[in-house]
Amino acid sequence: METGLAGKVVVITGAASGIGAASARAFAAEGARLALIDHDESRLKGLVDDLSGTTVGHAIADLSTLDGTTAGLDEALSPFDGHVDVLFNNVGAGSLGLFDTLTDQDWIDTLELNFLSQVRAATHLLPRMRAAQSGVIVNNASDLGRQPIVGGPDYAASKAAILSFTTSLAKSEGPYIRVNAVAPGATMSPMWSMPGGLADTFAAIHGVPREESIEAEMKARNLPLARIGTPEEVANVVVFLASDLASYVTASVYGVDGGSIGSILQ
Repeated sequence: METGLAGKVVVITGAASGIGAASARAFAAEGARLALIDHDESRLKGLVDDLSGTTVGHAIADLSTLDGTTAGLDEALSPFDGHVDVLFNNVGAGSLGLFDTLTDQDWIDTLELNFLSQVRAATHLLPRMRAAQSGVIVNNASDLGRQPIVGGPDYAASKAAILSFTTSLAKSEGPYIRVNAVAPGATMSPMWSMPGGLADTFAAIHGVPREESIEAEMKARNLPLARIGTPEEVANVVVFLASDLASYVTASVYGVDGGSIGSILQ
């Protein structure tokens, strides 16, 4: 089926690895042009090199600040004279600790990067979409925003805020601009594998060695698909939501979570 993404300019924040990098490759396969932003210079440049057949603008930027976000967006979009068709608000992280281990600064840092980066990116780019009377925003949330667990309460709260923000923005920006969210479940990425990441968090929660923590967490969530997901599986849904195939979809949250959400009301 025709996605209508050929030639479109797609901004991806947090593009250097995980879901961001998988989405960049998926959009490139549809003929899109890319504006990629991340703070990890080595990984981002490696991705740009891998996408040598695609027109790519990129920027190294700190997306946890207003100035970093706006400057990064402008730099990445400079090859396209600032034009944008799709914004994938993907960047995110969390201190991933238990409640009693989190400091006030941990909460602030998580909300700045996960939530306010999305607000700031949308604020900066929406005037261009409004002027064109066309555009798509896809926000990366999480199943934990709808169904929090013990670990990472700061992360879950930031993702719940994204869900509310997505619906509000979709209602205010219709009919020309569509706004949706993906809510990935457990997805293998640096957030799981890095030191101090989710694998370590769930090792502490379940009282098991780190190498057993992912399997223990999947069992605890009673996932019907009984496994962790891949970044490519999330990227497929992001591309769908950004494409013409989803032309009547807005204010929606698409779970890509292996069936982790049990309620029919979510």
